Amino acid sequence: MKEKIIIANWKMNYDFNDTISFIRNLLKINLDKKINHKKKIIIAPSFPFLHISNKIVKGSNINIAAQNFHHMDKGAYTGEVSAHMLESIGINKIILGHSERRIIFSETEEILLSKIKIALKHKFYIIFCVGETYDERSNNKHFIVIKKQLSKTIFKFTTNEIKFLCIAYEPVWAIGTGITATPKEVQSMHYFIRFLFLEKYGKHVSDKLQILYGGSINDINAKNFFSQEDVDGGLIGNSSLEFSKFLNILLS
Repeated sequence: MKEKIIIANWKMNYDFNDTISFIRNLLKINLDKKINHKKKIIIAPSFPFLHISNKIVKGSNINIAAQNFHHMDKGAYTGEVSAHMLESIGINKIILGHSERRIIFSETEEILLSKIKIALKHKFYIIFCVGETYDERSNNKHFIVIKKQLSKTIFKFTTNEIKFLCIAYEPVWAIGTGITATPKEVQSMHYFIRFLFLEKYGKHVSDKLQILYGGSINDINAKNFFSQEDVDGGLIGNSSLEFSKFLNILLS
């Protein structure tokens, strides 16, 4: 049985004190006894708090990830953060392709391809997001969209190169809207994604691939999603900002 991956994506929320308090409260709970050992916990705070967060969780079963980095290793890019900078403070996990990065910051498949190359160069574990808009699903193009997003990015790499990776399916229409896909809809898409990896890389890679759901999971519906055969965890947004809700998701 594969471990479930539960990721808290805090986006542009929480200041220094909030971040430290949340993580310390999580550490105070005897996670090893309360939470199934088959669950992997990843917290993605804002850039300024990555270093201290990583130091605090050292030796625990909590991991720290960055929400983004630039698609170049260095250069005259005011305000940007490189993979090498993150690597230098012990960060080796990264969220790439989130719909907010694609839509708000106009990250194209070409930019994401460059970021994947950088991530692989620095041996980062990649949480790669894919997802369709409401119009694309309404017009029955959701499977085509997901296949295209993978074909232009992840599928450019070899079996060996994509060993340290998971996919997060996050339908754009279900992020921060309070609307969720049904467990059946999510299972159907996750099965399709796994099938695409089967076609591209074979059964061994497909079976091992972890596919997370990232569309408005909360403490009430998490168990229904996690019980689906091809749902291997969740990329949690709003519900990860409330300690009690996030803990209930971990216990789901």
